[in-house]
Amino acid sequence: MTQPETTWRRSTAERPGRPLVLAMRRGATLKCPACGTGGLYRAYLKVSEACPACGEALHHHRADDAPPYFTIVLVGHIVVPLVLTVEKLYAPPIWLQATAWSLVTLLMALAALPMIKGALVGLQWALYMHGFDPHASGREDWDGTGVQPTGSKT
Repeated sequence: MTQPETTWRRSTAERPGRPLVLAMRRGATLKCPACGTGGLYRAYLKVSEACPACGEALHHHRADDAPPYFTIVLVGHIVVPLVLTVEKLYAPPIWLQATAWSLVTLLMALAALPMIKGALVGLQWALYMHGFDPHASGREDWDGTGVQPTGSKT
């Protein structure tokens, strides 16, 4: 005799919905994903412990590794076609290409990185990820905290 499988899912009964797109837009504009008025960062890429305007705790975020990858993909998809187009149309000297496109790539990456990281913090806030859930016990998502059985499969 086998036991039926139990399906687990996180309880959402007590959590109000948070606007995903709005939270990501607020984060991308370097504002608090909760209120949209307070600043998200205390330094270039250092997220504030809490929003100075509404007091929402922001230290829970885990947007450390993903923003650089997304930035590389975004900047690469913009710069590479431009490099190829300029090379095809004007054929400038290689030293000029290397210098100019290195600077363009660096400046674009430095400008985009805080916006992309802010959008990811907004995403995490809107989806109650990594401690942004006020009803979680503080342990991580994968250990079963905040999940309850939803039924059995037979």
